[in-house]
Amino acid sequence: MTVNRVAILTAGGFAPCLSAAIGGLIERYTDLTPDTEILIYQYGYYGLLRGDSYLVNEEARAKAGVLQRYGGSPIGNSRVKLTNAADLVRRGLVEAGQDPLAVAAERLRADGVDVLHTIGGDDTNTTAADLAAYLREHDYGLTVVGLPKTIDNDVVPIKQSLGAWTAAEQTSLFAQNIIGEHRSNPRMLIIHEVMGRNCGWLTAAAATEYRRWLGEQEWNPALGLTKERWDIHGVYIPELELDLDAESARLRAVMDRIGNVNVFLSEGAGIETIVHEMEVSGQEVLRDPFGHVKLDTINPGSWYAREFAERMGALKTMVQKSGYFSRSARANERDLLLIRSMTDLAVDCALAGVSGVIGHDEGHGDTLRAIEFERIKGGKAFDVNKPWFQDLLDGIGQPH
Repeated sequence: MTVNRVAILTAGGFAPCLSAAIGGLIERYTDLTPDTEILIYQYGYYGLLRGDSYLVNEEARAKAGVLQRYGGSPIGNSRVKLTNAADLVRRGLVEAGQDPLAVAAERLRADGVDVLHTIGGDDTNTTAADLAAYLREHDYGLTVVGLPKTIDNDVVPIKQSLGAWTAAEQTSLFAQNIIGEHRSNPRMLIIHEVMGRNCGWLTAAAATEYRRWLGEQEWNPALGLTKERWDIHGVYIPELELDLDAESARLRAVMDRIGNVNVFLSEGAGIETIVHEMEVSGQEVLRDPFGHVKLDTINPGSWYAREFAERMGALKTMVQKSGYFSRSARANERDLLLIRSMTDLAVDCALAGVSGVIGHDEGHGDTLRAIEFERIKGGKAFDVNKPWFQDLLDGIGQPH
């Protein structure tokens, strides 16, 4: 297949892979088909609708590898759902009566794009699927190849999303400093709120990484520096039922014995209860264009801090969120290897005219392949029966 021009966009929230993935795609095209033009749409689908784009020049191609050293996305992100016309009209991205899919398709046609690479999570790639289907129906042969980005690691049926390993490592690093606050006050409760709307993988993986670090440290109990005070005492994720009273009683015993309690909390844990309480009390629950509750306006950590503190007699509580710290980090070596394998295959598939989302397909023996768009969806639950997670709960004495 002859590919004259490809386009790249990143969308959704950040993850520690976006910059490196952009660089990887550019390097692969430069190696295989150096005459293929590469067009960048700034700020994801927002830029696509607005026609905000530029071509990658020779200098940018020559230095594409530099992007591996940085987090974030140099080309910009946004949250745009092409099938939510009302939201896009409100934001001034399309006019009333226009079909956003038609606007996006016409922009791609006018720009002469043969291949569109989307780097994002389930929302980004399901939006790409909507766009690809529309283009097929209107006889425009565009190949769309997505890359799976989410620190939640919750895209069905992809085994490992780009950036998630790095996010777990960085979340642990954040905790290594924050938990140092545990002696800043008597009976101190620290809640480390971790990103994870529907899936507890990141919280579980970060807690495991933190306790690995903990096990490598030297202690001085005679001066009050003890492993138990620095340890995690509770890990709460959406996939596990939380008996607030029972857990509070268990943690109160920990507080009575050592003077502090440290908790890792997935932001999606028990969110239905919190949202219900807000709606009953007449508070507005804000949602994004995809219909998701805006968790940063809900503050689950603060809600749990109030509930736990009263029950365990904490004299001071501190809630710290590691999300932006972890999701904007540069990719670690493990993720860089995964990114390289996926960007290489993404370009190979694009040149062969094969659409889909690149990932290790759990429905096909974990084979790295272009997964059909119609099989992509979000909200994959974390398997709490994983032996490493069971070991984590046993290690902190949490019933399961």
